[in-house]
Amino acid sequence: MSRHGIGRVALVGISGLLLLLVVTGIWLYRDYQQFAAGPMQIPAKTTVMVERGESLRGIVEVLQQRKYTAAPFTYWRILATAMGVARVLHVGEYALEPGMSPSTLLDRIGEGRVVQHMFTIVDGWTVAQLRASLAHVADLKHLTKSMSRAQIAERLGIANNNPEGWFLPQTYAFVLGESDLDLLARSHRAMQRTLAELWAKRASGLPITSSYQALILASVVEKETAKPAERAEIAGVFERRLSIGMRLQSDPTVIYGLGSAYHGDITFKDLATDTPYNTYTRAGLPPTPIALPGEPAIQAVLHPAAGKALYFVADGQGGHVFSDTLAEHNLAVQRYLLHNRAKP
Repeated sequence: MSRHGIGRVALVGISGLLLLLVVTGIWLYRDYQQFAAGPMQIPAKTTVMVERGESLRGIVEVLQQRKYTAAPFTYWRILATAMGVARVLHVGEYALEPGMSPSTLLDRIGEGRVVQHMFTIVDGWTVAQLRASLAHVADLKHLTKSMSRAQIAERLGIANNNPEGWFLPQTYAFVLGESDLDLLARSHRAMQRTLAELWAKRASGLPITSSYQALILASVVEKETAKPAERAEIAGVFERRLSIGMRLQSDPTVIYGLGSAYHGDITFKDLATDTPYNTYTRAGLPPTPIALPGEPAIQAVLHPAAGKALYFVADGQGGHVFSDTLAEHNLAVQRYLLHNRAKP
């Protein structure tokens, strides 16, 4: 074969090789593009944890072990480098969802958009109920299980070694790795801030002289009614009683003082059993809150409804009847008793 013939064969061979490289490159590019924007094989909602010191390779290996991706690590490295997150992997727990693409996951990890867990403190819970509920939250570290109430108060800087009333009822977000003490500290700061703000805007002429007294009375109001519209009225009754030196005579304070001795039905013996919290046997406010009051209950105490009512009794339908005089109150009590007797 002449040199010209050999040259033509070589040229054809080189051209074929170049064509093969181009075709392969195009195929790889399209495959990479489909990988970057296409869905991973995630069958159901779950999470992946990025530990401190974790590498991109380590994360990809976890995804491969779970069979969420079959893409080679090279694709992940190219994508992470292109997105600028190859060396910015924020520690935390990240959500994985069906249909999620590698780009979406790396974007979340690069920005640190970790999973937010939620925990709600319910208005009117006691600290005991709050601790019992926290104990069942699997995503929190449990540091307070072996701590007493006084130890929790000391750790959070709460005076009198009693944390009752000092946690604001609302929903709190937390991330995996946080502790129950972290959540309590946030809730305590929220209550301190809220109480201070509301106390600064209180109505004039109130018989309570400190924000802590407002917290105590708000906890009593919180336990007395589940009807938002009644809070200010009940607060008004209690504050008028305090102004004239009349005892509060609140059943929830008696129940709180009885503790485990209370069995679900309040009796005349219970009302006569003296404890620091029995507002039938003792004048003034209880020594501490009896529950965790929500912001509306605190507002009601600091802005009580005007009027002359000194008494209230349940109406048998979830609300209360308010009376100005003892005679009117006695009639309302009789109607309540008759209503209960008439029930099947």
